[in-house]
Amino acid sequence: METTLLSFTSSKFPPLSSNSTTLTHKPKPNPFFHFHSTKRTKPTPTHIRAAISRNKKEETIETVKTHLDNCFLLAAIKYQGLTVKQFQELRQSLPENTKLLVAKNTLVYKAIEGTKWEALKPCMKGMNAWLFVHSEEIPAAIKPYRNFQKERKLEENDFTGAVFEGKFYRPGDFKALETMPTRAEIYAKMLGALQGPAIGLVSTLQAPARDVLMVLKAYVKKLEDESGQ
Repeated sequence: METTLLSFTSSKFPPLSSNSTTLTHKPKPNPFFHFHSTKRTKPTPTHIRAAISRNKKEETIETVKTHLDNCFLLAAIKYQGLTVKQFQELRQSLPENTKLLVAKNTLVYKAIEGTKWEALKPCMKGMNAWLFVHSEEIPAAIKPYRNFQKERKLEENDFTGAVFEGKFYRPGDFKALETMPTRAEIYAKMLGALQGPAIGLVSTLQAPARDVLMVLKAYVKKLEDESGQ
């Protein structure tokens, strides 16, 4: 068998003609390896998430402090088990001078720490909704929740405690808050207490002049006797 050797006059390969076709070798895909072209989103850095969480906590603390301005009573209600719909209905039933807020116990405690509201510390457990009453009419502010609790049979979602005038009220003490006299009732009692002396004074002034003079003389004699002693 003869072997034919091909030789070129130049070390360079001959140029391709314009009619020549360039062949591109494409590797066959490996059936055992498959890559997705979808780009993965980068996760939010931990320090950014921590900053957002810290800002939300600070906002909650400031919100609690704002609600404490001109607040007469702060009460905690067991929130666990209430649905979103029930919570919305409860908010709508409250008077305008009463605010309801859901916040973590730790954040609420940071807001009340060092204040008269710190007496609410025994309530810092479980899940609580916080009732801020901006009115002296305490029974009127508590009654809407009592009605809501009774209508929906939420006996377990009771008050866990409250602070009024710096004093802590346990769940068993709420009767004293719910039966407090209103401002109108207090004024009526004060007026009744003053009516006794006032009636006596009017009766004296309506008496004849001689009787008034006798009363004045007796009073002067009494002062003289006391000064002589």
